[in-house]
Amino acid sequence: MHVKILGPGCRNCVALEKETRAAIDQLGLDATVEKVTAYPDIAAYGIMSTPGLVIDEKVVVSGRVPKRDEIARLLAQ
Repeated sequence: MHVKILGPGCRNCVALEKETRAAIDQLGLDATVEKVTAYPDIAAYGIMSTPGLVIDEKVVVSGRVPKRDEIARLLAQ
């Protein structure tokens, strides 16, 4: 599984990365987490507000930091 955190490094982006890593650990998943900070790369995913969460090249969340339980549900799908 490949997970990407889209965002320039703001407080919400850092929070999303932290919660995502915690959810991955909680589920015991084998996943690679990548931070995408370049605006052209972020825009290529079609999101207008950060942070964004991408799982296996599919945007699942943008513009907010979901709770860990929601992230875990998205990862488990």
